[in-house]
Amino acid sequence: MPYNLLRKENLSRYINTDKHFVKTIGAFELLTLGIGSVIGTGIFILPGTVAATKAGPAVTISFIIAAFVCALCSMCYAELSASIPIAGSAYSYGNILYGEFIGWILGWALILEYMLSVAAVSTGWASYCNSLLSSFNWQLPHFLSGPFNPAQGTYVNLLAILSVIFIAALLSKGMKSSLKFNNIAVLLKIGIICIFIIVGLFYIKPKNYTPYFPFHFSGIFKGATTVFFAFLGFDVISASAAEVKKPEKNMPIGIIGTLIIAVLLYIGVSIVLTGMISYNKLDVANPVAFALKSVNQGWIADCLSIGAIIGMSTMMLSMIYSSSRLIYSIGRDGLLPNFLGKINTVGLPKNALIVVTIIIALMGGLFSLDELTSLVSIGTLLAFTFVSFGVILIRRRTDIPSGTFKVPLYPFIPLLSGICCIGMMTFLSKRTFMFAGIWFSIGILIYLLYGYKHSKINQIK
Repeated sequence: MPYNLLRKENLSRYINTDKHFVKTIGAFELLTLGIGSVIGTGIFILPGTVAATKAGPAVTISFIIAAFVCALCSMCYAELSASIPIAGSAYSYGNILYGEFIGWILGWALILEYMLSVAAVSTGWASYCNSLLSSFNWQLPHFLSGPFNPAQGTYVNLLAILSVIFIAALLSKGMKSSLKFNNIAVLLKIGIICIFIIVGLFYIKPKNYTPYFPFHFSGIFKGATTVFFAFLGFDVISASAAEVKKPEKNMPIGIIGTLIIAVLLYIGVSIVLTGMISYNKLDVANPVAFALKSVNQGWIADCLSIGAIIGMSTMMLSMIYSSSRLIYSIGRDGLLPNFLGKINTVGLPKNALIVVTIIIALMGGLFSLDELTSLVSIGTLLAFTFVSFGVILIRRRTDIPSGTFKVPLYPFIPLLSGICCIGMMTFLSKRTFMFAGIWFSIGILIYLLYGYKHSKINQIK
């Protein structure tokens, strides 16, 4: 029998299945989830390195351009999540609006994005933790301090594994306790960033802003393509829709609010940092700490190390949470084994969380991820593109109730958003596309050999 790759899922079945989730997330919790995933260690690094190598003091404009593109995407996500309040984010939207095959491709892309992101951050968390431990003259045995590389004497990154297990254990207690931890951690992180901005204002030297465009306008746009990826993560909020109180109202607040706060923080750090010290001195591993030490404010630099660990913890919590909901959604549809689509008696997809934790812990503990992290970008941009054009499709559907939020200037903004995302993809390397081709080929084989046959759509008569 020929494959019907464009068969579409039914929204009412999704809502009926997802009703077993406990609705514990309000607008404030959505904001902290979003900020937790968007504002990570990058805020302490990207403004400096991009200023030094691509944009100079005009890195602030680079952030504004990148934020503009993300703002277009965020409005599209806000409309879809308000109208389709279900778990699975772009994967589920794809199933309903484009058809099962496109939905699967988007889900397969997001699996890579979410899990690689957390695995990569877990190794950074381990590095910062090792640094703090060494300040107390204590450190792990060398063979437990890095990925599997016998030639260098390392076999497993134990702290990376433990960080993933710790966050997963917190999530397994339920969203209520997880959100309490996340809320406090995010507020602490924002507080530390604000302290840097306020203190740094007193050390700004106007001469450091000259020349403002050392790399000309081309440098600004090159910088924008780099810092664009600093904002990736606000889409994670849409994965939580099934657990949100009044999603038609709170989803747009969470998605758009996250982007606004992130933009203000990134721009604030960029202005202060490039004013404190000349841009050509900022191509260092930790430019914010470097700038603070150059003005004899080392105590704040120490606070930033704590802020970095907090930032990575909240990012890991958001992304492990989203990964488990994504895997649950695909299992719910039968495209992956059914046990992954089960929700336990306290409203958690425990099986999906366990599988996600094992995979991420192994990736972070055993593998060097430098070659693969660029795949995060292509997976995210692919999802952004389909979500953007999905607004045009959902406006034509009479069977899907309209949400409270509508993208303004329709259809101009959805079209512009999708085109911008495609444009961003053209800046990715050939190597990234090669790895992506391999990953998606594996995904297509799994769908054709397993997913299509076991899909729950086959049970709908």
